[in-house]
Amino acid sequence: MNRRKIGMEQEERACQYLTERGVRIRERNFRCRQGEIDIIGCEKEYLVFFEVKYRRDDSRGNAAEAVGFRKQRKICRVSDYYRMIHGCPSDTPVRFDVIAMDGGRIEWIRDAFSYIG
Repeated sequence: MNRRKIGMEQEERACQYLTERGVRIRERNFRCRQGEIDIIGCEKEYLVFFEVKYRRDDSRGNAAEAVGFRKQRKICRVSDYYRMIHGCPSDTPVRFDVIAMDGGRIEWIRDAFSYIG
């Protein structure tokens, strides 16, 4: 099985997991010139940008460790563009979460990192 197909399957699992926990999915795989965000959703009053990371095993570290500073900065830039084109008010509460999938285990890390301007 190729990596892209595995990634799509894991993102689908993440969406199902989030939906079961009350998250309203707004968009998946939002792409623009600045990059991509895996899942965009709403939880209560928050607009949440989710990065999904999957590791089959821990030979390359755990999934949560894979979201480094450069990736965080890229996600923040894409979130700025998303909010601009969708006319989100500047006072909309925003959060950046990570869905870390290690083998069969799923961990939802809320507020995984702060906005990087």
